[in-house]
Amino acid sequence: MALTETRPMQARAWIRRQSRWSVYEVLFWLAALLPFYFMPTYLTLASQVAIAALFALSVDLILGYAGIITLGHAMFFGLGAYCAGLITKAGWGEPLTGLLIAGAFAALVGWIMSFIIVRVRHLALLMITLGLGLLTAELANSMRWLTGGTDGLQGVDVWPIFGRYDFDLWGYTAYAYALVVLFLGVLLARRLVNSSFGLSLRGVRENLNRMPAIGSPYRRHLQTIYTISAGMAGVAGALLTQTTETVSLDTLSFQRSADVVVMLILGGTGRLYGGILGAIIFMVARDQLSDMNPQYWYFWIGILLVVVVLAMPGGILGGLARLVGKRGA
Repeated sequence: MALTETRPMQARAWIRRQSRWSVYEVLFWLAALLPFYFMPTYLTLASQVAIAALFALSVDLILGYAGIITLGHAMFFGLGAYCAGLITKAGWGEPLTGLLIAGAFAALVGWIMSFIIVRVRHLALLMITLGLGLLTAELANSMRWLTGGTDGLQGVDVWPIFGRYDFDLWGYTAYAYALVVLFLGVLLARRLVNSSFGLSLRGVRENLNRMPAIGSPYRRHLQTIYTISAGMAGVAGALLTQTTETVSLDTLSFQRSADVVVMLILGGTGRLYGGILGAIIFMVARDQLSDMNPQYWYFWIGILLVVVVLAMPGGILGGLARLVGKRGA
């Protein structure tokens, strides 16, 4: 058999293997249901964790799989949050359509920005994403008539889901809603990364210069994944607005962009569930440490980050994968 025929067959076999659900994935999603029964007082926190996990997943698609480094992805998170809030202020509080509109708006902005993103690399890319994020935050601050400025967007009123399920104070509806959207986001991400498109993204991440040599339209692929990532981040921001019925400038802050990168480093980039695991660890640690010391809780997060980077360069999920691999060997 010719080499040109063997490689596509090997690629298809790899895609089929990666597309199968593992036992660990099934156990993870079953464990995600436990807060309903054993930790009902933490459901509000659990919904925030699910939203942060979806945001981290959106960043992992571009950072972990395509090699697009960013420090300004909160721009899309905040745009989705404000879009969802402004829709309700306009008189339409239906959450599902609001979620789709907010995601589509963030994806549109991401598609426009992608024409700039694909033309630069490394430090220039870092500075451009950071600059765009800071500009968006300052623009939202100056447009007080629309965003409310530092006071935040007031008057957000979200209708019950399907006209039946209210966003209660205990967080049952919010967590169920956020968990379902996170699951759908994971399904989409699995389909993308475990495909020929995902393989081409890995090729761009590993060696950009080789992709034109094999005829890969790498710029179009990068624009596509950046647009999808922006839309997913916008959906995460809209989820935050709908579950809390508040929107603040914090959704566009640099701190939020930095936090999501920390989540990815903790969990492990390019592993699909790395961002989700990192979001769980970061959000739970922040909740517990801020109760212990509201002023200096970031000190302990910094120590945790240093320990993980030194002991497990591939993140916690990468370290666990190596441990399982050694035991299997």
